[in-house]
Amino acid sequence: MRIFKFGGASVKDADGIKNVLDVLQKVGHEDLLVVISAMGKTTNALEIVIKNYFEKSSAFHASLQEVRKYHNQILLDLFEDEEHDVFFAVNSHFADLEYFLRSNKSPNYNFVYDQVISYGEIVSTTVVSHYFNEKGLKNNWIDVRNFIKTDTNYRDAEVNWEQTQKLISKGIKKKTLNITQGFLGSDENNFTTTLGREGSDYTAAIFAYCLSAESVTIWKDVPGVMNADPRYFENAVLLNQISYREAIELAFYGASVIHPKTLQPLQKKEIPLYVKSFINPLLPGTSVSKGEDLEPKTSCFIVKKNQLLLSLSSIDFSFIMEENISEIFALFHQFKMKVSLIQNSAISFSVCMEDKFGNFNDLKGILSKKFKVSYNENVSLYTIRHFTKEAAEMVEKDKVVLLKQISRETMQVVTKE
Repeated sequence: MRIFKFGGASVKDADGIKNVLDVLQKVGHEDLLVVISAMGKTTNALEIVIKNYFEKSSAFHASLQEVRKYHNQILLDLFEDEEHDVFFAVNSHFADLEYFLRSNKSPNYNFVYDQVISYGEIVSTTVVSHYFNEKGLKNNWIDVRNFIKTDTNYRDAEVNWEQTQKLISKGIKKKTLNITQGFLGSDENNFTTTLGREGSDYTAAIFAYCLSAESVTIWKDVPGVMNADPRYFENAVLLNQISYREAIELAFYGASVIHPKTLQPLQKKEIPLYVKSFINPLLPGTSVSKGEDLEPKTSCFIVKKNQLLLSLSSIDFSFIMEENISEIFALFHQFKMKVSLIQNSAISFSVCMEDKFGNFNDLKGILSKKFKVSYNENVSLYTIRHFTKEAAEMVEKDKVVLLKQISRETMQVVTKE
């Protein structure tokens, strides 16, 4: 069985959905499970709905109607018959969402977030499944929440692999085209959970692992994995082959094409991952599999914007020792700070990190009771894998370097533009 994943950009409008159908007709759709994200920027739009809901904003109803209107226009562009079942199905999903928002009593932001945000994927897969059926491509729509079981860590849930394996092995029909949602799971009480932003790639890997799939293909609007983000670096080149180990390194440092958690389950069963273009589906793209670390051998550049550089030093000039570092990391974990770089000396300790959940001010209040705290906001972290002198000079040019760290294969630089 093969697993395909199509992201939001591939289904952002009616033409995109038609193109996904065209891709499947070109590359084959037998023995296939397709994971699909929310359409376009729907996740962002639903985040605004959630924000307005919690702030009791007068814009709440209008923001929700915007999401409905966007999907309704796609339906009108795809289906000539306005009595088609798909209109009822999509309206029913939105009615469920509105009922939840009216009746919810939970003040837990992360719980509410997961219940609401999931409708992006539920609606997008409903539309795609109905459209494929309409065009003669019969398929099996699956609610992923019945198969991927997780803990209750809303917005960043951990998969219960044993339970998930059992459900997928028993419940997925092979020899057919299956369509399901990325990013979602459910806890033991069947409340919706999410696997972290960009978690749809991970969903594909979970199904691949549990089904011992032949391969996973992530379809994107780029020809494959590049050695650098073309938005920030000129002359980016396509990587034809990446080993699992190298891909995990790149993902760890923040390469945006592959979700960090995606690769581990694939590596365990040596399932190849392909990254291909949904614009030119017959091109070979990039293969992540056993073999060469990198082909061609070249420096790889990763940039993470909007980072926070935090430096802690002891108030009394005493050493920052293991027990201090242990305490600091316990706080980072508590406040869900994503650490990307660590550097320490005898009396100071610096980290570059991402304040994903907006908790830094609370964290800073606690740290400042024990340490002298200094920080820079909105810094950029550049990572160069297989760096050269020329690569380092290019990254540092016209920037203020706040921190630099070099190991055998990797150079990291924190800069202020």
